[in-house]
Amino acid sequence: MNISSISAIIGNYPFSLPNLPYAYDALEPYIDEETMHLHHDKHYATYIKNLNIALEPYPDLQQLSLEEILKMKNNLPPEARTAILNNGGGVYNHTLFFQGLAPMSEDVHRPEGNLLTAIETCFGSFYNFKNEFNQLAAGVFGSGWTALASDSGGNLSIQNLGNQDTLLGTDLEVVFLFDVWEHAYYLKYKNVRMDYLKNLWEIIKLK
Repeated sequence: MNISSISAIIGNYPFSLPNLPYAYDALEPYIDEETMHLHHDKHYATYIKNLNIALEPYPDLQQLSLEEILKMKNNLPPEARTAILNNGGGVYNHTLFFQGLAPMSEDVHRPEGNLLTAIETCFGSFYNFKNEFNQLAAGVFGSGWTALASDSGGNLSIQNLGNQDTLLGTDLEVVFLFDVWEHAYYLKYKNVRMDYLKNLWEIIKLK
């Protein structure tokens, strides 16, 4: 998945809510329009608002990109660390997630080239990979994310992330990730997370 840098999408402090790169109903029938409005306009927007509030007293942090701030997790002001990491992680993960989706009409939903080769090397086949990914994502307890990650050598792994944790500060880079917070799917899928996960493959960018 090729996406622009996070900073190019949300800017620097004060961070701004970007428009979706597609219409709210463009991911139907896999994600419904009402969910997209709620997810983007309410949840994502609230993370951005609260991150800006958390950073307001810290002019030095305001000069940094979101990635730089989140990588400083152990050096953030103790009184603001939780608010910055929770809301900053929410902004970072949601930006990756929304930018990593595309309508069915776009020919970007089947892996090819280096990504397909890496998937087949690490998981045996794309079919095996999807099944393993879905099982791990379905098993996230409570709220979180499941990411396909790549290390510096191009080796792939599936990583579960709790709440708004990110892979920043590790030697892994996100290729794409699935949002498994209930607000991402509950209006349409109720408590059947697996149905949501299976349908996300129809709209996730894989090239």
